[in-house]
Amino acid sequence: MAGERSLRAGRPDPLGVHWDGRGANIAVFSENATRIELCVFSEDGKREIERLSLPEKTGAVWHGYLPGLTPGSLYGLRAHGPYAPEQGHRFNPHKLLLDPYARALHGAFSTGETTLGYDPTAAEADLSFSTSDSAAEMSKCVVTEAMAPVPDDERPDIAWADSILYEAHPKGLTRLWPAVPEALRGSYEALACAPVLEHLTALGVTAVELMPVQAFVDDRWLVQKGLVNYWGYNSIGFFMAEPRYFGPKGAAGFRETVRRLHGAGIEVILDVVYNHTAEGDQSGPTLSFRGLDNAAYYRLQDDQPRYYVNETGCGNTLNVAHPHVLRLVLDSLRWWVEAMGVDGFRFDLATTLGREAQGFDPAGGFFDALRQDPLLSKVKLIAEPWDLGPGGYRLGEFPPGFAEWNDGFRDGLRKFWRGDAHSAQEMAERLLGSAASFDHSGRRSWSSVNFVACHDGFTLADTTAYSEKHNQANGEDNQDGHQENYSDNCGAEGETQDPEIRLRRAQRRRNLLATVFLAQGTPMLLAGDEIGASQQGNNNAYCQDNEISWIDWSAADNAFLGFTRRLIAFRKAHPCVRQSWFLHGRERSEDGEADVSWLGLDGGAVDWDDPALAGFCLLLRESAEAPAYATDGDVVAVVFNGSDKPVSTRLPGLPGKQIWLRALDTAQPEAPKAVCKNTSQDIPARSLVAFETGLLL
Repeated sequence: MAGERSLRAGRPDPLGVHWDGRGANIAVFSENATRIELCVFSEDGKREIERLSLPEKTGAVWHGYLPGLTPGSLYGLRAHGPYAPEQGHRFNPHKLLLDPYARALHGAFSTGETTLGYDPTAAEADLSFSTSDSAAEMSKCVVTEAMAPVPDDERPDIAWADSILYEAHPKGLTRLWPAVPEALRGSYEALACAPVLEHLTALGVTAVELMPVQAFVDDRWLVQKGLVNYWGYNSIGFFMAEPRYFGPKGAAGFRETVRRLHGAGIEVILDVVYNHTAEGDQSGPTLSFRGLDNAAYYRLQDDQPRYYVNETGCGNTLNVAHPHVLRLVLDSLRWWVEAMGVDGFRFDLATTLGREAQGFDPAGGFFDALRQDPLLSKVKLIAEPWDLGPGGYRLGEFPPGFAEWNDGFRDGLRKFWRGDAHSAQEMAERLLGSAASFDHSGRRSWSSVNFVACHDGFTLADTTAYSEKHNQANGEDNQDGHQENYSDNCGAEGETQDPEIRLRRAQRRRNLLATVFLAQGTPMLLAGDEIGASQQGNNNAYCQDNEISWIDWSAADNAFLGFTRRLIAFRKAHPCVRQSWFLHGRERSEDGEADVSWLGLDGGAVDWDDPALAGFCLLLRESAEAPAYATDGDVVAVVFNGSDKPVSTRLPGLPGKQIWLRALDTAQPEAPKAVCKNTSQDIPARSLVAFETGLLL
């Protein structure tokens, strides 16, 4: 091409394209390529104006230095090498590739066929070779300036034991929020505008856990059906914010949002996807990793390297056991912490990240690297403890320092309040932090992330309004999504005007959510559940970027919102319901009382062998193992009555001038706190009542 500049040798580190004030260093990993080219584009991204071969290779890193390459310049990569799918290699220089370390994108992706590395009309399918240039259908990478590190004193730094998570979609949270300025709705900037901050702080949550915000691609087969990948679990750019959520300030708006949330005392946790990429299986597009070094970036089948190991259900599995791929993931995580200020990560299908040659290993390379890293070891780490591979369900098996999404908690409490046989016994286990799963290796009870609903499945309201999933809008004949939801429509499927059914549903919602906030562990609230949001019975709304998924704030159940605020305030006021130490009924040295006790609804012993057991009283005190400074005499009793009949229970006596106060009652959600005149207390049917102690004046 005319006017080409020449590249200098440059350096192999840092990886990516980095401007130094005079030009940019380019460093790209590929151990199997024969040549890597830097392609520079016009300002509009439509013309390739330079194509320059990186002149040097150090180890597996190709590198060069281009004087005059400035911030705002658009670029991409091309990789030469063998196209031999049977051997695991899929190099094709006709395909423009994203730099895995790019910080920004220009233009949108197309789902056209030119991004395929093969000829889709050929009889041999992906074994064929495409000579169509994909540049016109590809986003271009943007050279950026380095961002200043986030100061440590900006971060709220909230202890795990005090954390209350709020899972939210970056668009769906605000898209229909009337009080949010219209120009901001659905953007990153909307997440920290005044009405949202006021809502979050009044609610009492301490962290927003955002569904994927790293750049992702809409699956081609979804676009062909007129749908999109709304949830965003289809990542392609690990160092950049997804542009579709940009507000007026663009990428800077995300950083500003984090800063404003921090100012309100709220942490930001990102849901990240490092188990697979948007390139899919052998029939998927060539966008970045596949074209740069397919055999290194992905786990391939040993006997047929043409095909991918698919333990994620998404077509491919990222090879995090490879040192350069592991480095990519760690570099990405550090960038989000240092440059964007995030406070932690929830790892999608985290079992995949811990798979070594012999299978899942909690002492594997990925976990060891995280836990020894001086920066990443200090942020919040949350695992989704399963994948689709052999032995993929690993609840409680992640190393100390990790918290884990506990779907067992969700299912256990749904079954109890639905009235399933034997469910009270499981419920009791869940209320104490699922110690059978987590109480080992020095782990703490906050390791269990407790929830009744999350993005994947029914909302809280739908759990009480639908007995069956209704996913027809997804175009998969209602075959997708969870088959067993442990839900109950309370007498009618879907919306109803029957007052008795509506009252029953509201009662159950209060029971379910109260259980989340009164259990040991880390509570997580799905955004919208506090106002009764529904997805019309869709339990897999991953492709619904519309009113099915967007929270309808105009239809908010303000009474339930008020009750949710009371629940969170109660939890914050009582250290004994949010202890870090597991409770095992040990005797406390200061008063000889057990740190936890169980009483039957009649005040006697609990018959744990009774399959029809429908309730009990849980008595909580500060742990006998807790340091002395943590004990303040806090005592709480919670009575769970899952039966269809009211009961009269007897609370234990209290020493001195202490008295019981009836603080929360799911059957009377607006009732003020009241003094218990005696230890015998009436508990309504299908309800939860929480008692705290006070002093007789």
